[in-house]
Amino acid sequence: MTTYDCDVLVVGGGIVGLSTAYALSQASPGTRVVVLEKESGPARHQTGRNSGVIHSGIYYRPGSLKARFAVRGAAEMVEFCARHGIAHEVTGKLIVATERAELPRLHALVQRGREHGIPVRELGPAQIAEYESEVRGLAAIHVGTTGVCDYRAVAARLAELSGAEVRYGAEVVRIARRPSHGVALRTADGTVLRARTLVNCAGLHSDRVARLAGDEPGVRIVPFRGEYYELARPGLVKGLVYPVPDPAFPFLGVHLTRGVDGSVHVGPNAVPAAAREGYDWRTVRPGDLAGTLAWPGTWHIARRHWRYGAGELHRSLSKRAFTDAVRRLLPAVEESDLRTAPAGVRAQAVLRDGTLVDDFLIREAPRTVHILNAPSPAATASLPIGREVAKRILATLDAV
Repeated sequence: MTTYDCDVLVVGGGIVGLSTAYALSQASPGTRVVVLEKESGPARHQTGRNSGVIHSGIYYRPGSLKARFAVRGAAEMVEFCARHGIAHEVTGKLIVATERAELPRLHALVQRGREHGIPVRELGPAQIAEYESEVRGLAAIHVGTTGVCDYRAVAARLAELSGAEVRYGAEVVRIARRPSHGVALRTADGTVLRARTLVNCAGLHSDRVARLAGDEPGVRIVPFRGEYYELARPGLVKGLVYPVPDPAFPFLGVHLTRGVDGSVHVGPNAVPAAAREGYDWRTVRPGDLAGTLAWPGTWHIARRHWRYGAGELHRSLSKRAFTDAVRRLLPAVEESDLRTAPAGVRAQAVLRDGTLVDDFLIREAPRTVHILNAPSPAATASLPIGREVAKRILATLDAV
């Protein structure tokens, strides 16, 4: 008879992995959960390197996991922060059209917001100034349920509340799975752990962990670095200001975000990273880069979207070009107002044909659940995502 160290092994100590551990403890008290995180603490990558926005869900296709989980998750995240004394604020945000060609897309967002039951107010130029005196545009919408919070603090609290054993500095290097004997894995220090089931919440490395488990995920994580600046004159912006996004891309464009600490982040742009954890141009990991270049989807993206990519690269290499992009929304900003801030890397799943996966992607395998695409708004949606994954894992436990 197999002896298990725990019931569920969770690989990844970001907000999705910790939310899953928390959801398991709520749904099935007594379930033994171990979370393995290769870094020395929680939320060191996507969770802790974003602008802290609690997204409303207005952008996402009705019926998609992103729409369902973000709309629900936004309200739950605000309630969670309030209950546990975590810094947060429901600020609302403006989505601003600066060109006539953007007006139909802005109107489509109004309709989508109403489909989701999100409070949306349409604004003309004078009404924009009521919210943001320095912002200029032809029209805008105000989305009332958007906010900001401290996601690092949320992740740390989830780790405490889950009751799980969270092991830091535990990089998974090998996984063996047998349907009749559960899952065994080895970490880089030689530790072997056995469990009845496995959850892969490895974010930037989720496709690799899936392959370690013997599953072909059908996607590859292509890392895109999001580069931010901080506004030296934060008084220019009162809240959150976004451009109208291009629906062909999962990126929201350069925007302005006042965080819970009062600072204003500007960005991000999105450029290919030469490493899964490539937070600057100097970080190049040949194995990561080779894997990205070997995936056919990478080249399909390059051929299909080279003009868009060239613009992102130009803004990455030229502070003046980045400033010009910001001035579309905030004409008063000067190049000297922008101070370099820490970057983030988006774990974007890409299909073989170059399609950027635009929804959360959760796949099941024997005794395993893989979360293969969970970039923004995954932090906003983390509580519902955790419950969904927990439900699937508990069904697996019941079946074995």
